[in-house]
Amino acid sequence: MVTARKTDKSFLVPGPSETLSLDFANTRYWRGEDEPTESLSTLDDVLAWCEQSGAIPLELISVFREAYASDESAAGNAFSSACALRETLYRLLLVSAKGGGAAARDVAALKAFFARAASRSELVMADGRFMWAIGHGRVDIERLLSPVLWSAADLLGGPRLARLKCCANGRCRWLFIDDSKSANRRWCSMSSCGNRAKAHRHYHSKRET
Repeated sequence: MVTARKTDKSFLVPGPSETLSLDFANTRYWRGEDEPTESLSTLDDVLAWCEQSGAIPLELISVFREAYASDESAAGNAFSSACALRETLYRLLLVSAKGGGAAARDVAALKAFFARAASRSELVMADGRFMWAIGHGRVDIERLLSPVLWSAADLLGGPRLARLKCCANGRCRWLFIDDSKSANRRWCSMSSCGNRAKAHRHYHSKRET
């Protein structure tokens, strides 16, 4: 077990957006390909994603980076857990986007991840806004990724779940929230997958004429 250094300071985290969990799930993309594109290959990649997300305090990330720097085995286990969390979230979100029922093993896995995450039990006012306080404890990767888990809970249990979709490009399979007024968005991005689909249809229509 890796334990964080002791300090009386809590880390303050703003309430995460519901799309944070989608951003994490989408760190593996082109999932319809034989070899999906992977953007997380090491624990350092996970920590870098945490920094880039802007949803996790940099000081908290530094504590985790320092704790794992001297324990290669623990770092490897943390990375494996982060990837397992991501894949569990992706499966649960994907089946929800398609209107299906979640697999019992994925629900159980998500509950286990939540059991190791920080709870949203201490709300404090800081810099003119309400934030959640994460105190120190075991340096489990689930604790660092608590905002991702909170985001997933808010999405899976909230009204925007009905707007969750999977890109219609079978090679892409990116998850996104359809906030269009007509709720008929099909592509993760019209500039990429949408235009490719249009070009594909145009090509085949030309061949048929």
